[in-house]
Amino acid sequence: MGIAKRKVGANINANINVTPMVDVMLVLLIIFMVITPMLQNKVSVEMAKVDNATSMPDADKEDAIVVAVTRDGGVYLGQNKVSVADIGSKVSEKLADKPGKTVYFRADARAQFRAFEDAVDGVRTSGVDQIGLLTQKKDGNLAGSAAE
Repeated sequence: MGIAKRKVGANINANINVTPMVDVMLVLLIIFMVITPMLQNKVSVEMAKVDNATSMPDADKEDAIVVAVTRDGGVYLGQNKVSVADIGSKVSEKLADKPGKTVYFRADARAQFRAFEDAVDGVRTSGVDQIGLLTQKKDGNLAGSAAE
């Protein structure tokens, strides 16, 4: 009488099927490509392009105070639209625990100067000494210049 052997190990497939992993990665890539532009926390303005500008990396920080002036004269503090009369009080609320901080301005290249000037005056009345005027270098990088 002989012992019966089973050949279970001979039928095992040792190849790894990567197709499901590639499918999942492509779906994640598409989701991130769609969601990433929505994460931008800035108002869309076409800033003036300049040759010589000073780099201001602090304007990209999360706690930076950025005032945007749009082409139609709208004034935004971060993502929120505010009136020119209220901009000083809103900025002073944000600066209550951080005195001496720089407020950055992003103005559309075609914005009326009067709207920009009113926004700067409103921020200056709140006691801000330093403002940064953000521009865009001609090669596409964000830059700016400081004013006191």
